Amino acid sequence: MHSENIEVVFNNQDFMVVNKPAGLNFHSEVDDAEQRQAGLVVLLKQQQAVAELYPVHRLDKMTSGLVIFALNKATAQAFQVLFEQHQVQKFYLAISDKKPKKKQGWVIGDMQPVRRGSWMLTKTKRNPAKTQFISALIEPKRRLYLIKPITGKTHQIRVALKSIGAPILGDIRYGEANMAKQVDRGYLHAFAIQFLLYDQAYQFVCPPSPTNRGGEEFLNPNCLALIKAWQSPWEQF
Repeated sequence: MHSENIEVVFNNQDFMVVNKPAGLNFHSEVDDAEQRQAGLVVLLKQQQAVAELYPVHRLDKMTSGLVIFALNKATAQAFQVLFEQHQVQKFYLAISDKKPKKKQGWVIGDMQPVRRGSWMLTKTKRNPAKTQFISALIEPKRRLYLIKPITGKTHQIRVALKSIGAPILGDIRYGEANMAKQVDRGYLHAFAIQFLLYDQAYQFVCPPSPTNRGGEEFLNPNCLALIKAWQSPWEQF
């Protein structure tokens, strides 16, 4: 059960930014034992004692890090416009234990559904997912990626890294299932976010931490040193 408090990174009258723990579903779900598990939205409503929250984007269950919730309809609509116009800059961290085909650059291509909720990248570019990234070696067989998705498609980063031969460590859907089950989480984290709302500039940076089930690999001292060097991720691209 996820009964821990959700860390609130920022809160004003219009929106809230929270630090989602890894392994917590965005919406409530029924688990393998037929038990109903409260999701992030429900837990946050209870914790903040608010009647309504307006999710303006979402994170996959395995992904930790920054999530924005609007607190009124007008702000939800304002965020919708920002996201549609690609005015929200997002930056993610990921770890892979595989050698990539390239260490930095772009992954661009259309995404098409395959089976059971999975996606794949194609060579066509009619309405492509666009992802920019850099990477650095943590230690042998461990590489840290700083990723800037330009578009916001389902599983975009997970598919992009798989397409360069470096699926995310712990990603049961897109990596090696046996290996994925041996690590403590899927290593994708929503690290930073930057936007302009109501003529005010906002930027938030949230490194992985024990409070959001950061995971042993992210909390490795070599990895933490790299993350610190990327503390202003918008300067890396």
